[in-house]
Amino acid sequence: MSTNAQLDTITFGGGCFWCTEAIFQRLKGVQSVASGYSGGKIKNPTYREVCSGMTGHAECTQVVYDKNEISLAEILEVFFKTHDPTTLNKQGADEGTQYRSVIFYTDEEQRKVAEDIKQGLDKSGAFNRQIVTEISPMTIFYKAEDYHQNYYNDNKSKNSYCAIVIVPKIEKFEKYFADKLKK
Repeated sequence: MSTNAQLDTITFGGGCFWCTEAIFQRLKGVQSVASGYSGGKIKNPTYREVCSGMTGHAECTQVVYDKNEISLAEILEVFFKTHDPTTLNKQGADEGTQYRSVIFYTDEEQRKVAEDIKQGLDKSGAFNRQIVTEISPMTIFYKAEDYHQNYYNDNKSKNSYCAIVIVPKIEKFEKYFADKLKK
């Protein structure tokens, strides 16, 4: 990281946090990625509680990035193009509000950029259906249990979910965003 880094943080949910974490760990300009929960009504939720769908939390990825290396617009472009933002409370086989597409913004600038990109994608017809991604103010991010952090990198040869679900997403990301990969 450069000594002149200008760090910012954005939090979003795009289905399973193992998938989004694996993608954003490979994105140039991203300094750190954490899996966790946000947008719900109980304090310090556990994975089991969030999976029940009763807490209101979404599985999220919190991304710390250097604004000198990558813009919020570029990060959101990757976000929108590496999950399906047109399905309400569903990503692939994962269903429930905990898998919703959501962007949690921390300031007015982030909200505006997110709204502009969402509206631009809808107007362009980039997707066959309207984008349902929720754009909400950030309240609290609860970091998920340690075994969820760096999940793909630590489990890619141990868990078939990684090969079946995460690898195709990483391959799609690497194909479309080759110029944005960390070296």
